[in-house]
Parts: sequence; structure tokens; C-alpha cells
Amino acid sequence: MILAEKAFLREKISGDVSRRTLLTTGLAGGFLLAFHLPLSALAPNEPVQPPDATESKFAPNAFIRIDQAGHTTLVMPQVEMGQGVYTAIAMILAEELDAVFPHVTLEHAPPNDELYGNPVFGLQVTGNSNSIRAWWTQLRKGGAGARAMLVQAAAQQWQVDPAGCTAANGEVIHKESGRRLSYGALAQAAGSQTPPRDVALKDPNDFVLIGKPLKRLDTPDKANGKAVYGIDAILPGMKFATVAACPVFGGKVGKVDDSAAKKIPGVQKIVVLDDMVAVVGDHMWAAKKGLDALVIDWNEGPNAHVSSKDIWRDLRAASEKNGVVAKSEGDIAKGLATGERLDASYELPFLAHATMEPVNATVHVTRSSCEIWTGTQIMTRVQSEAAKAAGLPVEKVTVNNHLLGGGFGRKLEPDMVVAAVRVAKQVDGPVKVVWTREEDIQHDVYRPVYRDTISATLSAGKIVGWRYKVSGAAVIARWLPPAFQKGIDIDAVDSAVDAPYDIPNFHVEYVRAEPPAVPTGFWRGVGPNNNVFAIESFMDELARKVGKDPIDFRRGMLGKNPRLLAALNLVAEKSGWGQPLPARIGRGVSVQPSFGSFIATVVEAEVDEQGEVLLHRITSAVDTGIAVNPDTIMAQLEGGLIFGLTAALYGEITIDKGRVQQSNFHDYRMLRIDQVPKVEVHVIKSGEAPGGIGETGVTAGPPALRNAIYAATGVALRRLPIDRSLIAVGRKA
Repeated sequence: MILAEKAFLREKISGDVSRRTLLTTGLAGGFLLAFHLPLSALAPNEPVQPPDATESKFAPNAFIRIDQAGHTTLVMPQVEMGQGVYTAIAMILAEELDAVFPHVTLEHAPPNDELYGNPVFGLQVTGNSNSIRAWWTQLRKGGAGARAMLVQAAAQQWQVDPAGCTAANGEVIHKESGRRLSYGALAQAAGSQTPPRDVALKDPNDFVLIGKPLKRLDTPDKANGKAVYGIDAILPGMKFATVAACPVFGGKVGKVDDSAAKKIPGVQKIVVLDDMVAVVGDHMWAAKKGLDALVIDWNEGPNAHVSSKDIWRDLRAASEKNGVVAKSEGDIAKGLATGERLDASYELPFLAHATMEPVNATVHVTRSSCEIWTGTQIMTRVQSEAAKAAGLPVEKVTVNNHLLGGGFGRKLEPDMVVAAVRVAKQVDGPVKVVWTREEDIQHDVYRPVYRDTISATLSAGKIVGWRYKVSGAAVIARWLPPAFQKGIDIDAVDSAVDAPYDIPNFHVEYVRAEPPAVPTGFWRGVGPNNNVFAIESFMDELARKVGKDPIDFRRGMLGKNPRLLAALNLVAEKSGWGQPLPARIGRGVSVQPSFGSFIATVVEAEVDEQGEVLLHRITSAVDTGIAVNPDTIMAQLEGGLIFGLTAALYGEITIDKGRVQQSNFHDYRMLRIDQVPKVEVHVIKSGEAPGGIGETGVTAGPPALRNAIYAATGVALRRLPIDRSLIAVGRKA
């Protein structure tokens, strides 16, 4: 720490303390990072005393600091990409800290796995709908510990027993005398207190913030245009660049004729790399026009023959093989030999992320440093991969994170930053690299294609045997190799191994089948995307086979899952389930215990004579444990349902001659505002620990829609997106 303090003092004397210096010296904003608190401890440690007492801040852990003016700053370990996590996490910390919530400000955490690593992954990552789930206990302990230190400081000053003091609204109060001291007045003294090893957390009955539908902290600046996303970063002397990569997966640059591009006003430089070409200009328009003027001959390589037809042929063949057993209970051979049997297979296509903010990164590379401005879900991996690309030690790379204009798993990858660093190495000064929508969609990291095969037997109206096989890519094997054990991708089988129904003979297998050439990664909803769709679609077919109502059929096998059964009963009531409907209008249901939440959804939809689907109404009931901010939960479910239904109706990436065929929103459609029906979300009050909510709606919508179409037309669709020709009047599956 001595070197860091010297660096701080040197710049303090010069009167020029930059954010970058504070970050890189480990002294972010008042010596926050100088206080090295082990991630899981939030427990005793000696607070670091700042060199200048007039600038001192109370920094009890890596997430909280309070200055002598009483200003409270919360450092966010997770990133905000529209899911409302900045507000929810701030509520958790402020609740236990007893801070004045409207006066709290937020900062992005700098890259640091030790301080800000997600407790589930051990990496500083935002994803898998676990921001609240993963941090619930740790952040509460952090806030409660800081509050206890402030109380100790006040009690010491008053010479009273700390047990006779309480805290509220940024103050410590002595209950007997009524004396009060603000957190600001106590900040310096609190820094000298010993952090408590064990601190009592609030009883949920005493919560004053958690459980209230508070307004989101990020909304005002998003409404007035002040919000800064990665794509908004502006630096003095910055150039703009946009890129073109080979349209064929894995292809390389051959020859480049840049004579016309160089004549475009504002074009400054053409950067030719082995696998892409970038045009650098004074502004984005110049860079784009310059890129359009390039004549590039590509060496397409061995993947120029790859097509969707071949990929599906290979996947279907792989799905016929035996897989690795992910879970097995009872006697599956005996179970499948008992009662009536039904077999089915379900398929889901490649999907792009198509975030509203295209991938981008602003980078400044010098001989001795690299600084990055972007929006990412995985800061430390961006930092380490950028260091490799820049040829620099990790500590010489600074990452400034911003709000994300959508992530959906795309920004769990560092590839766009690595590419920007490679371009920036050829440019003097900072350069903002922005992918066009076409480049973004055609060079994505796609949701894998999946094929799920199911065999089940029925006796006395219930399932007695269940064999389920997932076939598809192993994203975990690439993204987090230590988690890929014994040939099982834990993400690919998520919501399959923990299917909610009471089935005595239960067997799940996984077949790893990687598509040739096509890069695959996480997509909002991850593993439950394919498994919830297949399971819940199949449940409706089984219900029809035994002549039961789909909800009654499910009720009979949810005895061991009372939270999900309660959600199902509530959604049945609120959706008007069982009430008569006109011809070609149906209701479909899906249930799932995904991401630690329990959700039941009913979609009401109409199918016209041409096979077009009109959404009439969506109803969801969810038990997500303690609802930190009910308003955010409702918003996330509404948005997630629309996102998932968009994919069900239109989403598909197809490959021909090694090329992605879709390029923009005209052929990779989104659900339009006039197509969105009334969405009702009913949040069940619960005292359980919070579950995840950002992806539950995404996975709930498609099977409920498919089952609504099944109810309306009698056609059992087994593949997405919806094939309108199969449900048009006069056609059969």
C-alpha cells in the first residue's frame, strides 16, 4: 500500500487526482480498494487510514463508504443492464445500513474478483439471474456490520452502552436521552472501530425499504438523456471506427482495396488485421462510409460449406446416441414398461442477442497502458483478455464500466473488447469501435441449437416413467471449464434434472453435440430455455392423452412442490382458466421452478386462418421469495415474457454457406408494440430468500404460447419458432 499512497500524495500535491489513478492505485474514491476485505468474510479487518485526514471516508468494506458530510456511496458489484439491480442492491445495503435511501449514490465497481467476485461463480460476473440471490446474505451483512461500527462510535463518544443505541435515516440515536449523531459526524470515528465478527441482521418484519415498490435510481437519467452507456463514452481527441469480419465463420482477410475508402472525407486510417478490417475516421459516419467503400477479398476457409441443414442433421443423429447420465432415480426400465407410452422430440434454433446497444468498446492503448470504456457483464475477464491482446500486464489495463443497453448474455463475452484493443494498437489516441447492427447479428455468439427427446409412461392419470435427453452444445465447457465435470454441462440440463413433478422413475441424460464453426454462448434464459419448453409442451400432450385438463394434470404431480402449486392455482384463478373461449382461441399454461423462483404462466392467444398468432392476454403468478422491489419484479417479468414470446414467434438464425442469413430487425424480428397484449403479474408474498427474476419470464412465455396454440388448433408444435403453415386452417402437423 505504500506505493499506492505515494502515488495518491503525488497527484494530490499537483491537484490532479483522476478516477483512473484512483482505480489503478487501488484507492478508488476515498481508499475504498485500499481496504482489502475478503469476499466471503465481511468481518474483522483493520480499516486503512487515509494519508489525508480531511479527505477521510468511513470504508468498512468494499461496498460502502461514508464521508464526513454524510454522503453515502454504494459500490455495485453487479452491472445494470436494464434489470433494476442497481436499485435492488442499493435497497439491500441501505436497509441494513439504515442509510437515507434518496441520498445514496452509486458507482460501478472496478475489476476485482477478490472484492467483487459473484459468490456463485467466484468471478466478477452478472448473469444467471443471481445478482440478488447470490449477494442477499453478504450484502446484508456488509450493511449491518457498517451500521454496528457507527453505533459503536456514537456509544463511545456518549460513553453509553451500544445496546441502548439504534440507527435510522443516516443517524445513530441514543434511545434514553434522545441524543443523535449523523453518520457523517461519526464517519472518522467509526473507521477506528473493530468490525464485528457476528452482527444481527434485521427481522424482515422490520424492513423499511425491502418490499416496497421504490422508483428505480437509474430511471431519471435514462429519461433525460444523461445516462452514459458504453457506446456514449467520449474522450478528447477520440477517433471512431467500425469493423468488418469475414462473413464466413473463421474466414480470414485476403486482399483489401482501400483506394476508394481513403477518398471519403473524414477517413483517417484503414486497419487490416488477419480476420477483420477496421476503418478509422473522425466520426462514425466517415468510418461507416469508408467501410462500405472497401473492396475486400475474403479467404473463406473450410467452413464455407456449413449450413443449417447439415447442423440439424448432425444434431438429430447425435441425439440418437446414449448420453452421460445427469440424474437417475427409481427404475427407469421398469417405469417405461408400465402403462401407456408417449415419445416426442423438441427443437430450438440458434438465436442472436440483438441488444439495442450494439457491441462496442472505446480503447486507448499506449506503450505502457491500456484503458477501456465499455459495458460488460464480466469485467475481470475483459481486463485479462484485453491485457493479452495489448501485450501488457493486467495491472496496466484499466476497465471503466458503464450502463449496458441490454446484455442478455452477449456481454458475458470479451471478444468485442479484444477486437477493439487490436484496432486501437494501430491508432494514436483513443478510438471508439462500434459494430453495425449487421456485423453484430452476423458475428454474434449464438444460443445453441438444442434437441430434447422425451419418453414417458402414464398410469392412473400420472407419469410413472420419464426418460429425458438433452442434446446440444456445452457452453459451460468453454466458458467455465472447472464447472464442466464428467461430461455434463450443468447449464444444458438446468430445469431438466430438477423438473418439478413427482415422478417415481426419472432419468436424464446429456449428449454434447457442438455445431460446426458456429460460436455458441449464453442467451437470456440459458439452459431452462430449451428444457422448460420441451417439458411443459410435453406435459400438455400427456394431459390430452389421458383426457385431463392441463392444469389439473399438473396439480396431481406437484405435491412435493407447494410453492409452485400455489403459483399454479393463483394463475388459474387470475387468468380465468376454464372459462369458455371462441373457436381458434386457446389458453396455454407453463410452470417452472427456475432460477430459484416459482412461476406459473397462462397465455391466451388466437390463431387466424392464415396461421398468424394474435396474443390476447398473458397472466403470471410468481413466488420469488422476499420481493426486494415488487415493481422491478413485475417489470422484469413483463419484459422477459415479451422477450421470450418474440423468440417463440420469430426468432431463428439460419446458416447457409457458412454465413448467417439474418442481418437486421427486418429479418430478425422483434415483437412490435401493437402486438403486445395486456400482461398481468401477481407477486406472491413470501418469506423465503429471494430468487432470480431476470430470465424467468423469458423461459415461461414460449411453452405457454405453444400450449395455447395447441388448445386453439389441436396442433402439437414441437419446434420453434412457430411454423404458421402448420396451424393455418386446413393444414395438419
